Amino acid sequence: MRDITAKVDRGERLSEKDALFLFEGADLLELGELADRVNVAKNGNRVFFNVNRHINPTNICLSRCAFCAFSKSEGEEGAYEMSADEVLSRAKKAAADGATEIHIVGGLHPTMTLDWYCDTLTAVKRECPSLKIKGFTAVEIEHFAKTANSAKTGQTGGITIEATLERLIDSGLDSMPGGGAEILEEATRKRICPEKISGTRWLEIMEIAHRLGLRSNATMLYGHVESMYDRVVHMARLRELQDRTGGFMAFIPLAFQPKHSELSEQASGSPTTGFDDLKTIAVARLFLDNFDHMKSYWVMLGEKISQVSLNFGADDLDGTVEEEKIAHDAGAATKERMTRTELIGLIHEAGKTAVERDSVYTALKEYPRG
Repeated sequence: MRDITAKVDRGERLSEKDALFLFEGADLLELGELADRVNVAKNGNRVFFNVNRHINPTNICLSRCAFCAFSKSEGEEGAYEMSADEVLSRAKKAAADGATEIHIVGGLHPTMTLDWYCDTLTAVKRECPSLKIKGFTAVEIEHFAKTANSAKTGQTGGITIEATLERLIDSGLDSMPGGGAEILEEATRKRICPEKISGTRWLEIMEIAHRLGLRSNATMLYGHVESMYDRVVHMARLRELQDRTGGFMAFIPLAFQPKHSELSEQASGSPTTGFDDLKTIAVARLFLDNFDHMKSYWVMLGEKISQVSLNFGADDLDGTVEEEKIAHDAGAATKERMTRTELIGLIHEAGKTAVERDSVYTALKEYPRG
């Protein structure tokens, strides 16, 4: 640990071997203190949040990943699909409630096409021009591309990822979330989501998005069947891509929710521990030296661990969210929304300054303590 601390103090990049040691052998408090020091050097005493709303247009999905309790097959009890008017109505309410972002992700629906999504985004931007639209995982982008009609010929058979993203950008897409990354190490990925695009393909699509000017986040689903080595490989591949593009804004470790997941039969069946949650955030802060922001997603971690993580390298709590479905369908015990006042209170109690931001981390308003 002494050698790693010296590396950090000299501004040297940590190796994969260093990261593996931090996961497997480092003292939690010593690790947290070092991660906090690195975070303060990047972000000062500021902790970010935004006023946002999640909109999941459908849970019908052609890919039924073992870890996911959100997805349904067409015709299955509980399956749903929203109309474009329903999405627009929810976006209007979000804007009226003061939201600056809507977060749109959903299942790989067999008939909700790229055209449908483009038309829906265009309507949202027309009616709610103040809203930023963060939408669609790399997995969804691949699905849209494969099932899209050619704008030139009208023929089915798919279009390129570039053309798909360009159409979405023209329709109002402002940024992308980081979902669908799960675990990028291929052998483990095949165990948890064999029908999903490969980890290499996820990275390729994100690189294309960054090249087209879209900023995105990056996630990692942890606490299931992966090894600590898998986590390190995952973060190393993200760091390599960030070196090339600089397009990632935040890294978001997502704690596996086992309660209603088929994957819980292979995993321990227990939620992640607070110890593991804090260690994962702290290691990520130290290893991902080219990421500015580490998000502690309170929806999955809970308010208390998320608050403590603000002294273990995290500098973002996500947002007000409202009506979150994916984690809660999997059994998350947290509430589905938090108010601006509640988020500010959590941040202040942790000894930090709260900063409301937009989707791409433009500071909108600062709330100093006291």
